[in-house]
Amino acid sequence: MYSESDLDAAIDARILSTGDAAKFRAFVAANRQGPAVDEEYVRLLTGFNDIFVSIAIALVAIATSVLVGPAVERGLALAAEAWLLAEYFTRRRHMALPSILLLLLFAKGVSDILMHLIGGWVANHLLMFVPSGSALGTKTSLYLTMGFTAGLEALAIYAHWRRFHVPITVAAGMAAVVLLAISLALAFFPGLWPFWPYLLILGGLCVFALALRWDMSDRARQTRRADVAFWLHLLAAPMLVHPAFYLLGLLQGGGHAGDATIAVGLYAVLAVVALLVDRRALLVSALGYVIYALAHVLRTAGNQAESLAVTALIAGCALLLLSAFWHRVRAGLLGLLPAALVGKLPA
Repeated sequence: MYSESDLDAAIDARILSTGDAAKFRAFVAANRQGPAVDEEYVRLLTGFNDIFVSIAIALVAIATSVLVGPAVERGLALAAEAWLLAEYFTRRRHMALPSILLLLLFAKGVSDILMHLIGGWVANHLLMFVPSGSALGTKTSLYLTMGFTAGLEALAIYAHWRRFHVPITVAAGMAAVVLLAISLALAFFPGLWPFWPYLLILGGLCVFALALRWDMSDRARQTRRADVAFWLHLLAAPMLVHPAFYLLGLLQGGGHAGDATIAVGLYAVLAVVALLVDRRALLVSALGYVIYALAHVLRTAGNQAESLAVTALIAGCALLLLSAFWHRVRAGLLGLLPAALVGKLPA
């Protein structure tokens, strides 16, 4: 039995050409009565050894966090061991899940270092003109620390990408860049504080646009570009949905049934977009929010005891139906679009 990662390795080793691999994928897809591009394959596991190694990496990281005391030293140890382990498990073994975990541990270690170093520097050098103890000074210090940390974190993640090319790295870097932009905007323009949800939505739209660019560069989804797009879509969805739900008051325990209905409608719009770009990751990433909204609707109707179970049933049935008829529904939607636009979307 051969996996997609085996085919990619064969292409990298020049045993198979890209065209031959595409013909093989098409042959297998034809036998399965479904187009290969619609399977949205993403490299998470190359075998059970990925899980085995990931557990070992997690144990080492936990032990490091416990044994190394001060935050800066702990962050340095986490980042260093994640980088060194990636030299073997990512560059040489090409293991998917361990590579993702090592990237996250590297980012966590760098963040721990920067938050403590930059936090003190901001307090000592950039807030001397702000009255001490004021709410303005506290918030400004927080946003400046977050902004400078995110900027340097983005540079560290970019260095990791240049070395290892793990697909999730681009999404991690974009998260840091968006945090940098929003934090500095809020730090230097305090009047924007009430409008942070709109800034986050704008950042989500930028991430989504970048995901589409990666998607359009590999419409057949035969290279790692498709994996990069997958993680970017997974990041963009909550950045768009979370602030929308916040503005409706649902995340603070408030809002009315009508607001929750609007939230479910927003998820339906997101489902249409997911169908057009053929990315189920958009729906999965925002699923928790729509479940919360549905549960809120049921609670306001008086079904508190059964709200969660009924919510899970509704959401699960809807997703199962959408999965079963995904190809047909998507084909119908694409038939409504201009041919020029359809030519830029996945086949």
